[in-house]
Amino acid sequence: MGNQPGVDIGKPISLPILKRGRTYTIQMIRSPFFKNGLFFIIIRLFRDLISNKRLSSNSKKGKGEKIRIKTGFQKKMKRKILKRAVALTAVGALSLACLAGCDNGNKAAKEETTKTNPVEEKELVVFAAASMTETLNEIKELYEAENPGVELVYTFDSSGTLKTQIEEGAYCDIFISAAQKQMDQIDITADAEKNPDGLDFVLQGTRLNLLENKVVLVVPEGNPAGINSFDDLANALNAGNIKMAMGNEDVPVGQYTQKIFAYYGLDEATLAANGVLTYGSNVKEVTTQVSENLVDCGVIYATDAFSAGLTSVDNATKEMCGQVIYPAAVLNISENQDSAKDYLNFLQTDECKAIFEKVGFTAL
Repeated sequence: MGNQPGVDIGKPISLPILKRGRTYTIQMIRSPFFKNGLFFIIIRLFRDLISNKRLSSNSKKGKGEKIRIKTGFQKKMKRKILKRAVALTAVGALSLACLAGCDNGNKAAKEETTKTNPVEEKELVVFAAASMTETLNEIKELYEAENPGVELVYTFDSSGTLKTQIEEGAYCDIFISAAQKQMDQIDITADAEKNPDGLDFVLQGTRLNLLENKVVLVVPEGNPAGINSFDDLANALNAGNIKMAMGNEDVPVGQYTQKIFAYYGLDEATLAANGVLTYGSNVKEVTTQVSENLVDCGVIYATDAFSAGLTSVDNATKEMCGQVIYPAAVLNISENQDSAKDYLNFLQTDECKAIFEKVGFTAL
């Protein structure tokens, strides 16, 4: 019997039964402990007019004549009603027992399912180039929502610093570099010239080219030095009348900048001695120097210019510094290789590609 409108929990329900001119009432109370609202919790039997009292009756013996109920009939009816009450009580108790058993059985089944198929909690440690900070943090929310129990733990820094940490024993599941150089240095299949130490950290079969970025020349708000191209930059550096920010030599964006210097025939050591260069340990530090108007210009990635709201006045061509490719790979030291592979696959979905491309990356 399900929940019934207008019936309050704990309020008795009276069901009158008329038998041979006499009224018997079965009273039932709705249970507050069961969702199905069974009424068989308490059954009370009431008896009316089964007593030794005299009753008034309009019989053939005359109006108002006093009669007495026969004792034998009283006992007989009493026994019948008690038998019915006992039967109803037994049915109610059996119903409750079955339902309680089913409810407990369902709970036990759910608990057993949870025990046999628990949500496995794990951390995926991702070392990624600093230029990926904004995009990967946005992707983190999506991935963790689709993969309960998996937590992405990011370390963002220059690819050179991350490579050194891996070499020195830092735990990492996935490495995403801002250049091929740092990935080659830990990939045993790379040429000996690129991996002179014979380091072997890349899980073979997982390395891929994930993204392409652009190297750009940016200026602070208002462009006070009037630098509008790499040609302007080269002339101003030779004249020694500006200050430019670039990445350290172990930072990919710094290495791309060195190639631009070589393209224009500029000597970095001479420029540094003349005081026209400042350095950053990663691309974010270079970006900050430009954003805070500490320098006249800087060389960073298109994605960092977008994230910082800086004005990009020129793009470096492939002839100037080559392509800016971001390789990614699962490391063979990973204890969660299947999950790491799944994460790399997720980064290649259309949803993630849209996140990368809106800030200036090109998905490969």
